[in-house]
Amino acid sequence: MELCCAVLDDFQQVATELADWSPLAGRVGVTRFDRHFESEDELAEALAGFEIVVTLRERVAFPATLLDRLPRLRLLVASGMRNSVIDFAAAARNGVTVCGTESSGTPPVELTWALLLGLARQLVPEHTNLRAGGHWQTTVGSDLAGRRLGLIGLGRIGAKVAQVGLAFGMEVAAWSQNLTAERAAAAGVRFAPSLADLLAESDYLSVHVNLSERTHHLLGPAELALLKPTAYLVNTSRAAIVDQDALFAALTAGRLAGAALDVYDTEPLPADHPARTTPRLLTTPHLGYVTERNYRTYYTQTVENIAAYLDGKPLRVLGTTS
Repeated sequence: MELCCAVLDDFQQVATELADWSPLAGRVGVTRFDRHFESEDELAEALAGFEIVVTLRERVAFPATLLDRLPRLRLLVASGMRNSVIDFAAAARNGVTVCGTESSGTPPVELTWALLLGLARQLVPEHTNLRAGGHWQTTVGSDLAGRRLGLIGLGRIGAKVAQVGLAFGMEVAAWSQNLTAERAAAAGVRFAPSLADLLAESDYLSVHVNLSERTHHLLGPAELALLKPTAYLVNTSRAAIVDQDALFAALTAGRLAGAALDVYDTEPLPADHPARTTPRLLTTPHLGYVTERNYRTYYTQTVENIAAYLDGKPLRVLGTTS
């Protein structure tokens, strides 16, 4: 008998095109969902008949309240090797194995710089104006060379962002709760002794730390007030690291030159979400990891994970599951 596999949030409808699912033929039947479920009740009803669920990154949360309502679920495959929205203890209690996949750290770096450059050179306003038949040249962009780039986080992604900043001739500084002066020096950047110091000196600020209790709303109203009114902020990491209501208020009041977001407290964005209308805000729909190469890796390793699980030898097991 075939097991039933649900592939969630396949918005681009590419899950079965970017990987070879034939190794699962006759063993697993695949159903793709290209829409986001708005409630836990709706999701629980949709997934009730599936033994295997595939989810992308942290688009869908799997708390205990949901896992307890999926008695047929046996395998949950999430792209990436870290996931903060799966209750691993509840998964183990329900006999659910959770597996991950590898991913490249390059796409988020590239998107970070696309957003930062877009802000610095006012690309979206100029593009929009030009397509609308407006005046030739309506803004004056900002230089990168000689400006100060502040990085919150200097891990795998933050360090690569730093390398590009240095190549542009920027003065790069970094801070995080775990960063040491030695690690900063090894990356060729200045160590900021405090978050306040980093915020006060940065012309461009980019966020690259993991979300945790310590980093939740790390940038709130008081912290955002330390930024220069000419500063730009970019967040391609996790939405809750920045108090988005405070950010929207600062942008609306003109207390920041601009910001760019790829992550949001609610995803997909509701039609009336303030991110859609806040001035000086460049927005993208969580594209940081959305590249063909990453997707091929995700789905190819998803197939491997499912096949290995069916053979009794699960791969890339995450959390406390066995």
